Amino acid sequence: MSKTHLGHTARKRFGQNFLHDDYVIGNIVSAINPVDGENLVEIGPGLGALTDPVCEEVSRLTVVELDRDLAERLRHHPFHGSKLTIVEQDALKLNFADLLPAMPNPEGKLRVFGNLPYNISTPLMFHLFSFSGKVQDMHFMLQKEVVNRLAAGPGSKSYGRLSVMAQYYCAVIPVLHVPPGAFKPPPKVDSAVVRLVPHATPPVAVKSVTLLEKVCAAAFNQRRKTIRNSLGDWVTEAELESLSLSPTARAETLSLADFAAVANLVADRDGES
Repeated sequence: MSKTHLGHTARKRFGQNFLHDDYVIGNIVSAINPVDGENLVEIGPGLGALTDPVCEEVSRLTVVELDRDLAERLRHHPFHGSKLTIVEQDALKLNFADLLPAMPNPEGKLRVFGNLPYNISTPLMFHLFSFSGKVQDMHFMLQKEVVNRLAAGPGSKSYGRLSVMAQYYCAVIPVLHVPPGAFKPPPKVDSAVVRLVPHATPPVAVKSVTLLEKVCAAAFNQRRKTIRNSLGDWVTEAELESLSLSPTARAETLSLADFAAVANLVADRDGES
């Protein structure tokens, strides 16, 4: 199977799979619904599968591209080069708030989208969650399994740390299934598009988001164990029972509100905030 598309060879280290199905592309752009004057940011524009149709709708688009060859190609785009602000940086290290002053509406929020490399999708979403106050919405193409994890509720096998933290920060809305054949080279897994809309106010009150993340990580790192064991370094059996949580329950049965209650108990007990 050829890994070359439009003269560019996909690079494994960048997790490159290039979208080429026009029907799928049209559906994704419709879901994003770009409007001129918005603060639009595309992560990983690649060969421009989403960049080109979005640029047909707007006069300015910021793109974040780590691959120097692709950044150079975009810089000299014969039709849309003048519309693009190209940020040659690793999105995992980028301060997205720093993009706003040069945007069409510096006082507004970012609209972020992209076909994310599967090898960095989860850490990149956690990175973006830290800028959720600056973001209006996000539309991402991800491995379908990751979208299932984002949207999963308690009791599901897909439910985990990513589910809890994503749902703390955002409303999670699966949008579109995308088959492997929509890409070149085709990945070995199905993909899906998800819409993430940051909450104006978090659905639960948390005294320390850092503690919430740590408690979730501890619980799901040993998800087959009871929370009496997986959270043993954080809370006692008596403390779990004081929150009306069964010490013999497993992490996958706890709701976001349950994890928030544990994190808040630890914060109150240890004086952390």
